[in-house]
Amino acid sequence: MKSYLLKEKEGRYLVSEAILVDNPESLKLIDHPIRIRILNLLAKRPMYPAELAKELRMHEQKVYYHIKQMSNSGLLDIVERQEIRGTTAKKFAPKALNFGFSLSKDWKDIRSLLEKRDREIESFLFPFVKESFLDASIVVGSPDPHGPHKARARDGHYAIDLALFLGQHCTSDSFSAKLDVDIDLKTSGNLILVGGPVTNLVVSKLNEFLPAKFSDDKPWGIISKLKTYTEESVGMVCRFPNPFNPEKYIMVIAGIRFIGTKAAVLAITKHTKQVIYRFTGQKEFCAIVQGFDLDADGKIDSIEVLE
Repeated sequence: MKSYLLKEKEGRYLVSEAILVDNPESLKLIDHPIRIRILNLLAKRPMYPAELAKELRMHEQKVYYHIKQMSNSGLLDIVERQEIRGTTAKKFAPKALNFGFSLSKDWKDIRSLLEKRDREIESFLFPFVKESFLDASIVVGSPDPHGPHKARARDGHYAIDLALFLGQHCTSDSFSAKLDVDIDLKTSGNLILVGGPVTNLVVSKLNEFLPAKFSDDKPWGIISKLKTYTEESVGMVCRFPNPFNPEKYIMVIAGIRFIGTKAAVLAITKHTKQVIYRFTGQKEFCAIVQGFDLDADGKIDSIEVLE
């Protein structure tokens, strides 16, 4: 029976194969600097004891002793055999690089953990996601000059990351992406709008109804109930009923400029729980976020929730 280690990182669950024992004495087998070095080398590629001895600059018999100990205890697998001058050379690889000791008798189905993790996110995504199906259109700005500013959308590609995020929570049996110029707010279903009012005309039509509004002229900014933000890296994630069709909902993921839209997309896809921690099912919800370039490579890689 295979075992795995599971850890949570930034809202995602990561899994890796492991060797799980019920006797702590078994773990002493790897509590040795040479064996740790052997395992690290074998993790890169399977090797023969002679190759390991050369890499470690040790006598082959000494390396073989440690290999034999770990192989007999089930830590290593023989992945290849080769006849050399009447003897059989064996190439080894580790069965796993994680080792655990467990006393627990209370093991639960992983689905209970995943359901607990997803409950808050699923609540926020409803009704855009219903019963694991996408019940919404993702709307991006047209790449052609359009609207009063004759703007070309430069942020439509951010919807790819949004789609990957949604794909963790739902599937779709129809074409989900649409351009802003093709949307009728009176007859449309639920909408997820990507981009600000200059490049996404649907956001422009809804601006006066947004929980936090975009300024109508320069300096461009986002006006919340608390303050006005003018930094280009500021964006927002908000959801509210469609004022032209109240039975349907709209989610806006947008920024002051395209860099702010990127910050908003990064926020909802990679830092979801930070963004939605105040969401308790209210009809109108808005989070203002700002993107930061922490590794100084010229690209936003982190966000802060401003309000």
